[in-house]
Amino acid sequence: MPDNNIHLSTLNNQLRIALMPRRLPVVYVGLMVGCGTRDEQQPLNGLAHYIEHCVFKGTSLYSAPQIIRQTELIGGEVNAYTTKEETVFYAATLPSMLPRTIRLLSQLVLNPTFPDDETRKERQVIFDEIETYNDSPSDLIYDDFEALLFRDHPLSLPILGNKQSLRRITQKKAREFVDLNYTADNMVLFALGNIRFSTLRQLAEQYLGSATRSRQASSRLLPPDPQPLTCNMSKRTHQAHVMLGGKSLPLSHPEQYTMQLLTNIVGGASMNSMLNLSLREKHGLVYNIEMTHNPMSDCGYWSIYYSTDQHNIGSCSELINQTLRSLTRQPINLSTLQHHKRQLYSQLAIAALNYENNALNMAKQVLYQLPLTNYQQAYRQINNITPQQLLELARMLFSQPIAQLTYT
Repeated sequence: MPDNNIHLSTLNNQLRIALMPRRLPVVYVGLMVGCGTRDEQQPLNGLAHYIEHCVFKGTSLYSAPQIIRQTELIGGEVNAYTTKEETVFYAATLPSMLPRTIRLLSQLVLNPTFPDDETRKERQVIFDEIETYNDSPSDLIYDDFEALLFRDHPLSLPILGNKQSLRRITQKKAREFVDLNYTADNMVLFALGNIRFSTLRQLAEQYLGSATRSRQASSRLLPPDPQPLTCNMSKRTHQAHVMLGGKSLPLSHPEQYTMQLLTNIVGGASMNSMLNLSLREKHGLVYNIEMTHNPMSDCGYWSIYYSTDQHNIGSCSELINQTLRSLTRQPINLSTLQHHKRQLYSQLAIAALNYENNALNMAKQVLYQLPLTNYQQAYRQINNITPQQLLELARMLFSQPIAQLTYT
């Protein structure tokens, strides 16, 4: 099978199938559902994540102990996660276990029963997950920043929800959410490995061909433009934790690689990022500072996060503002740009070896009907980025209102 081809097909019920052939001893296979936290109602915040947990507690075919037994029989790993926009169930297993794995995944997605005794226990597990998250300000600040940035919009809601909203969830409410969102036209069956596409499609027909196609149009609301809000929250932490940012590009924007390159230049993982050189190496104000880009289906935001002693916040803010302003005033020089391009090439080459992420990224591209880009195509797009493109993008991002959240 040619390694660079991605095979695509659609069943009669509009469920999409995607296979990335790779000569590997294992196969990655899963179902990506196009619903997440932003598809919830605020009184039931946390419902999407709750369902991700509770489908493992019983289906029409398997009880909770039997699901555990099926997972053992598969002999690999079964996992799941929830984002603001997707819920994903996937596994890594041997190719010979593919039929059993797809049967189990289809049961989890199409036929959960949400037995009261099991889901009651799982609710307590999620309560503990919330408390663990609350104990980590470097993680929690992302939720609070999104609440600040997307005020009064479903994207402002935390993925885990809260104890009050989780207590409102009933078996009936969970079933209604699944029936509304876990529809064939809102799912992608994806796989990466050394399997035949005809086999994958046959298994999809067998186990997912009965999935209902939605009769409702998407009801997602576009978020309003972020406001330049500043918020200080008392968390009684040893250090101050600070996050600032603003509106960015959605997943479908053609300048995604330009955005990725700009993010690397400003505050990427490399030690030579502008913010690391300024705030850590030159002034010794922070241990770590990073910029991230968070694109979604119809919007996106960029953010800069750092922690420091409280009396250093003013100095850090001034240096960050100087860095961002410098990028809006003149183009980056060519030699520096080429250096950062080489870094990004290397990062993409390393990422290409992470087969699990490759499978998940492919599924997301298919779900949102994005161009399927391989490493070579990405390389060419990055190679064509000019200093003027970076300048124009920096002006668009950093000349607009910026929000800031501080934990003290």
